[in-house]
Amino acid sequence: MSMKINYNVSAMLANNSLKTGDKKLQNSLERLSSGYKINSAKDNAAGLAISRRMNAQIKGLKEANQDAKDGVSVIEIADGALSECHDILQRINQLCVQSANGTNTDEDRSAIQSEITQLSDELVRIGKTTQYNGQVLMDGTFDLKGYVENNNNVKVKYYSDAVKYADYKIDITEPAAGAKEYTVKMTDKGTAEETVLTGYFEDGQLTATGPNGYEIRLELRSGWEAQKSLDVELKGYGAMTLQIGANEGQTLDMRIPELSLLNLGMGDTEGNLTLIAGPEGVADPTIDYAQKAQEGIEKVSKAISFISEMRSRLGSYQNRLEHTESNLSTSEENMTAAYSRIMDTDMAEEMAEYSNLQVVTQAATAILAQANERPSQMLQLLQ
Repeated sequence: MSMKINYNVSAMLANNSLKTGDKKLQNSLERLSSGYKINSAKDNAAGLAISRRMNAQIKGLKEANQDAKDGVSVIEIADGALSECHDILQRINQLCVQSANGTNTDEDRSAIQSEITQLSDELVRIGKTTQYNGQVLMDGTFDLKGYVENNNNVKVKYYSDAVKYADYKIDITEPAAGAKEYTVKMTDKGTAEETVLTGYFEDGQLTATGPNGYEIRLELRSGWEAQKSLDVELKGYGAMTLQIGANEGQTLDMRIPELSLLNLGMGDTEGNLTLIAGPEGVADPTIDYAQKAQEGIEKVSKAISFISEMRSRLGSYQNRLEHTESNLSTSEENMTAAYSRIMDTDMAEEMAEYSNLQVVTQAATAILAQANERPSQMLQLLQ
């Protein structure tokens, strides 16, 4: 045995072992107290980077789920308002049927027309005042926009989902004498693809339709005839964009058409009611109010179809969003489980490791005490 008193190498070895064990014990205590395996970058640099990305994804999924729920709330508010519009139109239809009956006098039809006017005003009010979070939903703000470049007297009011987003040249041909059908040719400037539609003009609006749900509506104001070849941009902008995913581009565009008398087919471009079932004020002897009431029945039928189309579209969005909610919840659950496997401490395993380190530390402490006693044994040689 080496007999030295200046350097106690045995104590140094025991002390190093004690420091190492105590450091491991501290790390184990940190994992047990926090519940995380990774408390700093030194614990697992790669695992920390992965877990931070996962955590951002989890929080994004949670917020996207809330966004989808907010979207459903928007739809429920709009659909509730449209349900009332359906009831109003059913009442207007009843009034038109009543007015069409020959037993009514002009005074009777005047009273009927007065109620129709009030109900129509309520339709307009609903369209202008139905809101979510301070935003009006059915004034056309959240419908797809189209822009006419070279004619201020023409405005794109609506186009269906079947219409591809592109830049078009639109040529309008008026009907021949005695005919009612307009010919509308839409040419995609990018592909030169042509689509020929059949159009009907009423109350300042040209509605052009084609196969497979292809439809576009143009508001034609006085003076539009000066240029019947139009440059039109249909870019698909304007719908309410819902962020329904945690990543960029995971969105849903929800379009809500304008609820107006013009779109319902019951008014003109100035917002005036064109559905006549009786005189307002003094009767006009040149007007056959019974015939006008018959025409009103057809107009109300189209209006009901328009509201039904709006509600059908919103219902489809709601079904999609509810499936989105379910999918986001499942994704969040699975992502959280993966995050937990990386970050969370196995408490049973860590407690066993802690107990083992405690024993090792206690043993190192006892041995260090013994090693510190060794130099004193050298004093016996000096007696």
